[in-house]
Amino acid sequence: MRTAFQSKNYRKAAGFTLIEVMVVVVILGILAAIIVPKIMSRPEQARMVKVKQDILAIQSALDLYKLDNGTYPSTDQGLQALVTKPTVPPVPRNWKSEGYLQDVPMDPWGQAYQYLNESEKIKIFSYGSKGKDGNSEVGNWNINEAEAG
Repeated sequence: MRTAFQSKNYRKAAGFTLIEVMVVVVILGILAAIIVPKIMSRPEQARMVKVKQDILAIQSALDLYKLDNGTYPSTDQGLQALVTKPTVPPVPRNWKSEGYLQDVPMDPWGQAYQYLNESEKIKIFSYGSKGKDGNSEVGNWNINEAEAG
């Protein structure tokens, strides 16, 4: 026989939603980006931590966008499609009213993150410390191998 107390405890299964996990990842990334440079005397390594966390947060937001709309934003729509609803085709059919990111972050070197959608194979990257011509890209395809410098 179930009592009123027992039925309240079994109403909802415990667990975390994808959005809750994503928020935790973003918060940890922000904390790492703020705290690591102050603790460590190696600022370039701290920048690499920040760029990796930013790319992971952007990737998570893009995955949520795709879950809602069936496709990733086009290259022309760019990462801004995660902040404001795109008006250029393909216009998303189920865009989340509050967006997927508060704003598009800048990389630790003060440049915009780059985004390419090539037949639903997406690339998110920063040109890194050496800039566009320096061959120091850090992206979602090499995030685990990327080293400072």
